[in-house]
Amino acid sequence: METENIQSEFQEFETYDTLTDTEIFTKIWTEPRRVLKYINETKYEKYFYILLFLAGVSGAFDRAANKNMGENASLFGIVAGCVILGGFLGWLSYYIYAALLSWTGKWLDGKGNTDSIYRILAYAMFPSVVSLLFLAPQIAVYGIDLFRQDGDLVNAGLFGNIIFWSSLSLEVVLGIFTLVFSVIGISEVQKISIGKSILNLLLPLLIIVGPILVIALIVYAF
Repeated sequence: METENIQSEFQEFETYDTLTDTEIFTKIWTEPRRVLKYINETKYEKYFYILLFLAGVSGAFDRAANKNMGENASLFGIVAGCVILGGFLGWLSYYIYAALLSWTGKWLDGKGNTDSIYRILAYAMFPSVVSLLFLAPQIAVYGIDLFRQDGDLVNAGLFGNIIFWSSLSLEVVLGIFTLVFSVIGISEVQKISIGKSILNLLLPLLIIVGPILVIALIVYAF
C-alpha cells in the first residue's frame, strides 16, 4: 500500500510540465495557459512579492495620471507616493480583489480559494510590471505635465513625441496582455470556462460599484 502511494505521488509530480524561472517569464507571452497552469498546480511563488510590489507601483502611477495629481503635488511627491504607498499597500487591494473573486466565483462553480487566486493574479500582472519600463522615458520627457490635466504633451519635439507615443502604445498592448492573462489565469484556478472567467472578473466590480451607482441615482433623483 505504501509503495502504491509513493508511485501515485511520483505520477502526480510527473504530470507537471516543469518550467524554469526563465521559461515562466518568457513563455507566458506565447503560452499563457501552460505557464499559469504550472504556477497554479505547483504553487510557484518565486518573485511573488516582488511582482505584487511592482504591480502596486504600476497601478498607483496609473491612478496618479488619471486623477491629475500633478495639479496639487510635486513630481517628487508623486513618484515617492506611488513607489512607497502604491508598492506597499497595493498588495492589500489585490488580496481583497482575490477574496471577492473567490467568493463570487462560487456562484459560477469556481474551485479556487483566495490564496490560489491571489497567486495567479500576481503573475497575470507581469505585463503591467513591464510597462513601468516605459514610464521612465515619459517622465523624463514630460515631467510633471504627465500628471496634469492640461499638461503640455505636444511641444516636446519630434524625438520626445516619438518616445511618448511609442511608450503609450506599448503600455496599451501590455494592458491587453494583462487582461488576457487574468482571464486565462482565473479560468485555470477556478476550473471554469473563459466566458465564466470574464464574468467572475467583473462580478466584484459590479458588487462594489453597483450599490454606489444606485445610491448616487437616488440622491440625484431627490
